[in-house]
Amino acid sequence: MGSAIFVAFTLLAFASFVLASDPGSLQDFCVAINDTKDGVFVNGRFCKDPQHATANDFFFRGLRMPGNTSNQLGSVVTPAFVAQFPGLNTLGISLVRIDFAPYGVNPPHTHPRASEVLIVMEGTLYVGFVTSNPDYRLMTKVLHQGEVFVFPQGLIHFQFNIGKTKAVAFASLSSQNPGRITIGNSVFGSNPPISDDVLAKAFQLDKKVVDNLQAKIWMDAI
Repeated sequence: MGSAIFVAFTLLAFASFVLASDPGSLQDFCVAINDTKDGVFVNGRFCKDPQHATANDFFFRGLRMPGNTSNQLGSVVTPAFVAQFPGLNTLGISLVRIDFAPYGVNPPHTHPRASEVLIVMEGTLYVGFVTSNPDYRLMTKVLHQGEVFVFPQGLIHFQFNIGKTKAVAFASLSSQNPGRITIGNSVFGSNPPISDDVLAKAFQLDKKVVDNLQAKIWMDAI
């Protein structure tokens, strides 16, 4: 009898462990607001009273217009994350528009909280991602209009316009707030800077090269 009770409690504890996860939504939506007076805090944001929600909370026109690609990279990302589009709160999805000048690049970066599905609307893009340690395999493809590529969550990836004309892509991400870590900016543009001794050793570079890279990142950020 005692052993049966022990087994039952063990199975119950195990079931509680394996079923641990974020619960499903208990409401239709949770439109994010900045005013906390009448809001309820859910998943990192305060929520509007659903009785006060309108169709405009679920509408976003910010991806209609091309972004300005007159910069060092020749690309610009226009996000539709929860900060710009409050109706996305708790829904686990978001969008971006990426505009490219000829030979513009969206540099190597990661999204720590989301996978990404990208579709080319105009132009031709060379895209790819790198698998994790220990293989570091590079997966690449040249995409034409209407073609799609997926970047798994957390992996370093990029897009490069290989055409002589502008390119446009849209991407959907599996988080309302996917985050973005641009590799070069994070490593050589942190605030305060990572010690050049550390970076010189890690990347097998002369410290003068590291100092130049750090200075360039900072100047580009101004």
